[in-house]
Amino acid sequence: MTPVDPAYLPVSALEVPRFAGIATCMRLPLRDRAAPAGAEIGVFGVPWDGGTTNRPGARHGPRALRDASTMIRHVNQATRAAPFHTARCADFGDATVNLTDVAHTLELVEGQAAALKAAGVVPLMMGGDHLMSLPMLRAMARGGPLGFVHFDAHTDLFDSYFGGVRYTHGTPFRRAVEEGLLDPARMIQIGIRGTSYDGEDRAFAVERGIRIVPIEEFRARGPADVMAEARDILGHAPAYLSFDIDAIDPALAPGTGTPEIGGFTTFEAQQMVRALDGADIVAGDLVEVAPPFDPSGVTAWIGASILFEILCVSATAAARRLGRAPVICEEIPEPRA
Repeated sequence: MTPVDPAYLPVSALEVPRFAGIATCMRLPLRDRAAPAGAEIGVFGVPWDGGTTNRPGARHGPRALRDASTMIRHVNQATRAAPFHTARCADFGDATVNLTDVAHTLELVEGQAAALKAAGVVPLMMGGDHLMSLPMLRAMARGGPLGFVHFDAHTDLFDSYFGGVRYTHGTPFRRAVEEGLLDPARMIQIGIRGTSYDGEDRAFAVERGIRIVPIEEFRARGPADVMAEARDILGHAPAYLSFDIDAIDPALAPGTGTPEIGGFTTFEAQQMVRALDGADIVAGDLVEVAPPFDPSGVTAWIGASILFEILCVSATAAARRLGRAPVICEEIPEPRA
């Protein structure tokens, strides 16, 4: 494989042990947010969980994801995608946040994501709680509403909490629709489950035409059929991908603030993200990893692995927008029957 630029390749564990050196995301080069030119995909963390309504801890997610991601290698053995050779990827560190001020944090994260976008960098955010998807969408949708594919146990379409608080991790996509950041006709939410309050979020989805695929329907249809529908809904226009780690069954990924039983297996999650190859993914996130609830670290490892799958489809999309063919590693032999 010929790299786009060797300076943007991850450090190889064949040369430096995974436990050595600075733990950047997937061992990518660390770049300054103030000078993003040159990179094409930028991973950055948002260590903030001030939108959490019950169990905090997602502020520690970015650090845990970085540490776990040192296990990631260069090639996706299933799809043969080589994202680090397809697009110039870098870790842009953590966003500046204000742990005492929600509105200020929303402004800060939006500005930092917008700066990456302005420099031609596709931002991939490591949360943090799910409210942080809202400033990402504000930055990315300045040219018009985006399509949206969302893997989660919850719709995050509620209007408010605690007597009128409108900005929590349960409200970001209600706000995004109201602000014209997302096109409801091009939205699909997959894996929704668990107990509910009064159906307010579902009613909003029906009113606006947002497609919800509950986990029961997903189980009946399977990943391939559901993702074929998702691709039809997204179409060929720009779209945002959001993955809440609580979409995964908590028996597998317990390290999250709002677990719901009966979720995806890790392999199902991989299959679904891989099915988005060819969609015009312009930004995305992996959120709600809360390391304090999982001393084993397996939740962070699952999150890092799903983030790699998101990176694969994002790199492919970025390359095609730039008029380049994605790099596919043909050196991996087909398995024998």
